[in-house]
Formats: sequence, structure tokens, C-alpha cells
Amino acid sequence: MHAEDLRPWTHSHRFETGAEAAAERRTRLVVGLTFVVMMAEIAAGTAFNSMALLADGWHMATHVGALGIAAFAYAFARKHADNPRFTFGTGKIGSLAAFASAIVLAIVALVLIWESAQRLTIAQTIRFDEALPVAVLGLATNVASIFILGGHGHGHHDHGHHHDHNLRAAYLHVMADALTSVTAIAALLLGKFAGLWWMDPLMGIVGGLVILVWAWNLVGTSGRTLVDMADDDSLRQEVIDAIEGDADNMVADLHLWQVGPGHWAAIVSVVSHHPRDPAHYRALLSPVHELSHITVEVHHCPH
Repeated sequence: MHAEDLRPWTHSHRFETGAEAAAERRTRLVVGLTFVVMMAEIAAGTAFNSMALLADGWHMATHVGALGIAAFAYAFARKHADNPRFTFGTGKIGSLAAFASAIVLAIVALVLIWESAQRLTIAQTIRFDEALPVAVLGLATNVASIFILGGHGHGHHDHGHHHDHNLRAAYLHVMADALTSVTAIAALLLGKFAGLWWMDPLMGIVGGLVILVWAWNLVGTSGRTLVDMADDDSLRQEVIDAIEGDADNMVADLHLWQVGPGHWAAIVSVVSHHPRDPAHYRALLSPVHELSHITVEVHHCPH
């Protein structure tokens, strides 16, 4: 048999949502916008002695790096989408980038909490009038970035796994930036009008704790994909019901794992007294539209 005869039997391993190109463009735009405001906040926070503002600036700095990782992941996945060395395509590159971004997010939160706690023990002289406009600029940038990253992968799917983890990571980084900007503004206002200077570092601690929770959740969702954890019992049961609802079939072994946003692969071992061609069992699974890559092995039951 010639190699060209095999072509009708081959299939693509591009397990994508179809929105990756737009997501990449939006992410790159947010990187550039965040970088400019980051520089302004770091300079202003240092000059005006505002921990909340400085923390927001450095927080933005790490997010520029994390968003850069997200943009790189889209480009890398696109470039290597048809590389046969990636056995099931590059659909998990986004989850890997999201996991890395979550680790960065957690480190930022811990540093923010530590630095704010240190500042809390020493009375600070903060130039509130100068720091406030910069904090407002930071918040405006974050709000604009949230709109740019609209459609961040939180849309629901039948089994809740249609998320683009990479875009969700970028979105969470921008949300974390917005949170630190809000806390910075609140702290500066309270310090200016109520003399509560300690609210500046206290808000840094509160913001850090919230960001830490977001990072933990992102580690969990992206990590489960990376280790091929099939935690969707309803999808598993749907596959079993589709096979065992036909004739006397029994699912002897089933492996399910996610290979991209909204795309799952399955290896199904079927036992039957009257075995059919594997194509028959793949047809039974066609209503389970989450399955993008199906391998079926059929065994005859002699008993």
C-alpha cells in the first residue's frame, strides 16, 4: 500500500476553539497597554512613597511577563499545530502557559502580602494628591484591558470544559491588576481624607489574599488538564451509555482526557457477544460532541 493511500484515513490533531487568533491579538494589545501604565505606576509609587501604588505597579510588571507567556503560547501552538512530534496536537500549550501564569500570580500575591505587612508596622508619609491620579489611570487601563479580553473563555459548555485556560489566565491577571488598583485608590482616599495611612499597606494585604485564591483556582483547573485528569463524571457516563445502550455491549475499559479547550479524546475497550466493526462504535459515540479523537478496541466475549 502506498503512502498516499493512507491519506483518506488520517485526521487533524488541531484541537482548537477557532478563536485563538483573535485571543492572541487581544492579549498582545493588553501587554503593550499594561507595560506603559506599569512604568508610570512604579515611578509614581517610588516618588510619592505609596506602597499600594508601588505594589500595583510591580504587580503589573509581573503580569506583563505572564501576559507575554500567554501571547507566546498562542504563537507557539499555532506554529507547531501540525507538528507530528506533538502526539495529540498543541491544544494543551495554553493550559501549560496558564499553569505557569498561575504560579507567577501566586508569587506576586505572597510578595505583595509580605511587603505590605512590613509597611504596616512603620508609619508612612505618603503624597496622596500626586499618587491618586496615577492609581486612577491604572484602574482605567485595567478596565480597558478587561473589555479588550472580552470572551475570556468563561462561556459554558455542556460539560463545562470549553475554557481556554490561557486566555482565562490572561483575564485573571488583568482582574488582579484591577483589584489592586481599586484597593490602592481606596487606601489613598482613606489616607488623604481620614488620616488612615495604615490603610495603604492593609489594602495591599487584602488584595494579595484575593489574588492568591484566584491563583490557586487557576492552578487547579489548568493542572487537571495537564495531568489528564478526567473529572467529568457526566461525560464518562454519557460515553458508557452510548455504547452499552446498543446490543449487549459492555465497556470494559475507558480512558478520557482533554486535548484542548472543549476537545476530549477517548480510548474505549468494548466487549460483546456479537462484535461489530470499530466504525460502528465510533458512530454510536457521534452524539457525544465533546469527543474529537476516538480509539476503539473490540473484544469478543466467549462466555
